[in-house]
Formats: sequence, structure tokens, C-alpha cells
Amino acid sequence: YDIPLISVLFLTLLLLFLALFPGAFSCCMKISDEISKGILRRVERFEIQKAGGLCHLEAVILHMKGKKFCVNPWNRKVQKMMKKMKHRIHMGKHHVRKQRTTRITKQKEAVA
Repeated sequence: YDIPLISVLFLTLLLLFLALFPGAFSCCMKISDEISKGILRRVERFEIQKAGGLCHLEAVILHMKGKKFCVNPWNRKVQKMMKKMKHRIHMGKHHVRKQRTTRITKQKEAVA
């Protein structure tokens, strides 16, 4: 066998794998059981990583200003933070819808 040919073939297969499975190397490989309240306050968004498929560990991925933290999904502080964030997002969407409805109503009154 020609060594350079095998290297090119391996590199091609690796690039193909990365293109087809972009999240393969962004899995949490280990999780933290403890997380500070300061970090939890600065979380911008979170993802839930399920065990199975390419990632073999159940985790919550916390995103904040270019950083990622992998934490235990059963941690009470993490669960409380996720619940608050979901509630805040839900309330924000509801509030925007209410404003739009009011604005449209005022425009109709001005026309009439």
C-alpha cells in the first residue's frame, strides 16, 4: 500500500464525517455537579444534551459570551435556572404579541 494514498483517504473520510456530523466533537465529555450562582446569572442560553447517538452523556450545556459549561442536568440550581429562562422567554413573547395587538387596534381607531 502507498502510505500517502492512505493518509489522503483517511483525511477525506474525516472531513466527510465532520461535514455530516458537525456536533460530533462538541459533545460534553464530562459534567460538573456544582456550578456557581454567578455563572448561572450570566447564562445567555442553554441546550440539553441527551445520552445516545453521538453524545454518550446526559448534560445541560450552558452558553455565555463564547464559553460553554457542561453541567449535571439533575442539579437543582440548574433546573431552577432553566425553568426561569423558559418562563422569561414565554412571558416575553406574550408581551410582544399583546403590544402588537394594541398597536393595530389604535391604528384602526385612527382610520375610523
